[in-house]
Amino acid sequence: MRKENTFFVPGFIASIERLLRRTLVRSDHYAAKASSFFSSSHRGGIPAQPSPIQVVNNTSVSPQSKVLCVRKPLRGRGLGRLFLLLFFLLPTFSLLAQQATWIWYPGDYEIWLSNNMQNRRTDRGSFFPVFWKIDSHYPLMDFHKEFTLSKSETVNIYAEGQYNVKLDGKMFEGTPTSITVPAGNHKINVKVFNQAAVPAIYIKGNTVVSDASWLVTFEDKEWIDETGKTSDISATKWLNAGSWNFNSPSNLPSQFKLPTKKQTATSVVKNNSSMLVDFGKETFGFIKLHGIKGKGKVSVYYGESKEEALSKDGAVAVDWLQLNATTKKDSVMNLSKAFRYVNVVSEPGIKLDSVSMFYEYADVKEKGSFKCSDNLINRIYDVSKYTLHLNTREFFIDGIKRDRWVWSGDAYQSYLMNYYLYFDSSTVERTMAALRGKDPVTGHINTIMDYTFYWFLGIYDYYLYTGDKNFIKQFYPRMQSLMDYVLGRRNKDGLLQGLPGDWIFIDWAAGLSKKGEVSFEQLLFARSLETMAICAEMVDDKAAAATYKNLADDMKKKLFEIYWNENKKALVHSRVDGKQTDNVTRYANMFSIFFDYFSPEQKQAVKTSVLLNDNIQKITTPYMRFYELEALCAMGEQDYVLKQMKEYWGGMLDLGATSFWEEYNPSKKGAEHLAMYGREFGKSLCHAWGASPIYLLGKYYLGVKPTSAGYATYEIQPVLGGLQWMQGAVPTPESNIEIYCSTKEIKVKGAAGKGTLKFKSKTQPVCREGAIESKEGNEYSLFVDANKTYTISYTNY
Repeated sequence: MRKENTFFVPGFIASIERLLRRTLVRSDHYAAKASSFFSSSHRGGIPAQPSPIQVVNNTSVSPQSKVLCVRKPLRGRGLGRLFLLLFFLLPTFSLLAQQATWIWYPGDYEIWLSNNMQNRRTDRGSFFPVFWKIDSHYPLMDFHKEFTLSKSETVNIYAEGQYNVKLDGKMFEGTPTSITVPAGNHKINVKVFNQAAVPAIYIKGNTVVSDASWLVTFEDKEWIDETGKTSDISATKWLNAGSWNFNSPSNLPSQFKLPTKKQTATSVVKNNSSMLVDFGKETFGFIKLHGIKGKGKVSVYYGESKEEALSKDGAVAVDWLQLNATTKKDSVMNLSKAFRYVNVVSEPGIKLDSVSMFYEYADVKEKGSFKCSDNLINRIYDVSKYTLHLNTREFFIDGIKRDRWVWSGDAYQSYLMNYYLYFDSSTVERTMAALRGKDPVTGHINTIMDYTFYWFLGIYDYYLYTGDKNFIKQFYPRMQSLMDYVLGRRNKDGLLQGLPGDWIFIDWAAGLSKKGEVSFEQLLFARSLETMAICAEMVDDKAAAATYKNLADDMKKKLFEIYWNENKKALVHSRVDGKQTDNVTRYANMFSIFFDYFSPEQKQAVKTSVLLNDNIQKITTPYMRFYELEALCAMGEQDYVLKQMKEYWGGMLDLGATSFWEEYNPSKKGAEHLAMYGREFGKSLCHAWGASPIYLLGKYYLGVKPTSAGYATYEIQPVLGGLQWMQGAVPTPESNIEIYCSTKEIKVKGAAGKGTLKFKSKTQPVCREGAIESKEGNEYSLFVDANKTYTISYTNY
């Protein structure tokens, strides 16, 4: 979430870029930096490998950066262009270098903010906090930065909390709001205490600014001897500072609130004592009562359905006001809530003119898109987008009515959808940091064993899609300690089973056994160990990487030795008292397909024996339908999946859904669709995991996925799946990949990185912009260059 530089008029940077490419003399190293500067996203990722320089007419050209390195000396017009370039460009670099932001200890602000958000939940007006351990921020923080000044400058200091300032080890008197730093090499320290909010600083000089390059610690382990001399050796562990987008001194992190905008009702039904207000669709925000007057009690009943809003005893969210106003006034409710309908009931003598709302939302921008020849699929995609938008707040939450909490399993699916719609990595980082919390680890994330593993899987996918190593480097110690906790809970056979305090969730399914050693948990455990091995390599922890890899290999081996049943052609659900159970469920089997744990033969067998077998217990939550349909797509069953999407998500639309639900069982009737957890209106009618068509349509129909970190390489494999045409965009760290596909034509536009288009054709395909390579079985491929458009004539297979 980065504010764009709006100092220059549109097109100026592009003009400077063209000028740079014509005249600037650089080595290939600096050429790569220039290319990075002019990219559409300035996110760190896998560093580009130096490209060989081609020499053409005494001019060297880097294929990677496309910056000319002129071997002849510049003269005349070339020198004039270079001077003009530097005249305009150097202030730009200076402006970028001066960008200050509020900084804090990484993860602390996220924990503090999530504590505030999650504990805003109420149920029938009662405070309803989370039921797992919550951590807190470190109240005392030491920030420091070493730097060199060519001349003296004034540095302004802002802090959230009490603070002191040192320059080169010498403390300033009092609490300075600005200091003068002379030219030379220096080290500045700011120590801040804040118990109520996160210690944070904002430092602004001409060149000295607070940013992620500052180092922070909560534990200063330096000591002094009897003379007062500071020790030369310190055990202090420093991390790079955390930040978000608080880029002005007045934009205090502790005062952050989501933006709001006014919305009005679509219909109102009044009677003598009540007013039923319909806002037309599921929404979230603050109710505002206009022109209210009188003495007595006003009750506000919220409902995701009309039935809930009209139920004075059953509505989950309510507000009560005690009024004593002789003149008309307006009143805004204190807490934001989820609803479509609001029923305002007043005691006799109270008058109310109207009701409106302030819609509260996260200002995330849509980058991905999808549209096709099927209008129902288009509706499903649009409602999925709205569902995810409502549940994307300070963090990715589960649902906007009931829990409004950060659940790891729910959030993991939101990450994947996000990569195909917003590509907002900041919300992913915040959510993962908040979920992990701090050491010591005393229980599973959200108390759920499988949710601990989804956290590890989220780390893996975050790196794959973004290429950003920094989060992993910062949080690797917390990854280790969480994995140590898991490893310490294995039984004598090295397997995991529920111990006191563990919640084995898996899914909401009637009669689903959690006894013994469940195959699904072992599978997620193996994948988490694989993630740890990758991350250990990334931080150069070779010994740990080898250990995690060996553990992962051993767990995968046990998974098939213990749970594979050759007669059933499936992994059984569990082992109890050392014996396989007869029960076969879909969970471990479908995950093993897209984890690529099965052999090709096993995949085909499981598709028939499990995924397409109606005798295996069906899944009724969008949560696990997500993975079931992904497994089928991975097996090339897009035609079948499209029909399933239309039946399942279309079924909710047929019942009037304006956002997708926590659970949908087509066999239920009427008010049964509103009930859950033993409550008449317990079900969430806007749940993030209901938005999975965003991910499925982007990854398995448009067919775009990264094949190495940060889309350094990627694949486009469009599959119509029964559609006549489709078009869309998939965001990457640099730009969008754009796709159009019909039964006769494919158009693609590449993003940064090396792309490969794969497709099938009954006839010999033709492309003027690139060379098509023929594969086996009517399969073809085409290399896709960055920002280049290709049109292929073919016949859909």
